[in-house]
Amino acid sequence: MSDDFSALPQTVKSDLRTLWDYHDMHHEPRPCDIGVGLGSHDIGVAVFTAELYHRQMLPRIVFSGANAPTTIDRFPRGEAVHYREEATRRGVPAEVILVEPCATNTGENIQFTRRLLASQGVHPASIMLITRPYQQRRAFATCKKLWPEPEVICASRPLPLEEYVASIGDTARVINMIVGDTQRITEYPKQGFAIPQEMPDEVEAAYQRLVDAGFTSRLLPV
Repeated sequence: MSDDFSALPQTVKSDLRTLWDYHDMHHEPRPCDIGVGLGSHDIGVAVFTAELYHRQMLPRIVFSGANAPTTIDRFPRGEAVHYREEATRRGVPAEVILVEPCATNTGENIQFTRRLLASQGVHPASIMLITRPYQQRRAFATCKKLWPEPEVICASRPLPLEEYVASIGDTARVINMIVGDTQRITEYPKQGFAIPQEMPDEVEAAYQRLVDAGFTSRLLPV
């Protein structure tokens, strides 16, 4: 497959936009007690977290993430460590940032961050989860299952789909990960990892067409 997004069949692009919009929780950013940047291959999480700090949305920040096979080459010292470095490079004071360097999945991001904050006597009433754009819905559902007490706001760097794909530089990877995250919306509640989320028929149909088109590398075995 060409790595050029514009070369994709129009049906694939249309279905991908359907999933992209579904995963966006469309929350309006507002001041929260804590910002939690979830580790991934996307340094834009750290970039946008720094922007939110400078907009006075986040008085304190936790970056959470160790490494996955898909991030170890990009962030050899760990996702959270590289995120902190990027945020401080963008003017966020180091003293407002905590690093949780052990989480290897979204559930651990939430659980380990909660544990880290509790160890410092911090029990936020509101948290903002800053994620890659297509992780918002899954992060929200996971957090409400594992840490139900705070109000949860989701936020991501506000890039159009095409610009986001270009910023990552790997079209197939992005598509496969969006398809995988969509499957997890239905599968993870069955396993007790997340609260259920409604999935409209058009989203389910778009997901199935992308699976049928071969975007299956990030699917869970079911």
